[in-house]
Amino acid sequence: MSILEQHQRTTLEEFEAFTQHPDHAERIFEFIAGEIVEVPSNPTASKIASLISGEIYLYLKQHKIGHLTGENGGYQVFGERYAPDVAFISYARQPQLAQSGYNPNPPDLAVEVEFPTSTTSERKLKVKVTNYLAVGTVVWVVYPETQEVEVYHPGAPALVLGINDTLDGGTILSGFQLPVKEIFLFASEISE
Repeated sequence: MSILEQHQRTTLEEFEAFTQHPDHAERIFEFIAGEIVEVPSNPTASKIASLISGEIYLYLKQHKIGHLTGENGGYQVFGERYAPDVAFISYARQPQLAQSGYNPNPPDLAVEVEFPTSTTSERKLKVKVTNYLAVGTVVWVVYPETQEVEVYHPGAPALVLGINDTLDGGTILSGFQLPVKEIFLFASEISE
């Protein structure tokens, strides 16, 4: 039995009722493998996600091809509910975003900033990446502690980018590029 299976499972209906309760109105939750998981507030992860979001926003100002959301913009993914730190969904797939709740369609691109890394967070992240890939979502996982970005494309092996590599938007954000070192130089300003 896996560690995730040892916990009491919550149904999707219970999750929906839980998140609609007034006591939880100002909090962000994910539904991962039958567990309700609160998305923690973290200035370092938020700063990195903001940088990546800002770069994608600048790209989208020139290429009006879709919606950009942050961690408050949750998505339904393979029967679960996720709140990626940054996400993109094309207008072709969904001209208008949901006005409330979790968007019914998964994003084309999900960015997860994994900080701080723990065994528990890594286990849950693995479940999320697997489900994202199952619905066709490209995933960028950013690791500030090792200054690496893992890139996952459905049906392809993971690619690990180091400080001297460049993130590429591929077919989703054609022509988009972001040097990995810019992400971590920006993030290191927190500790200075």
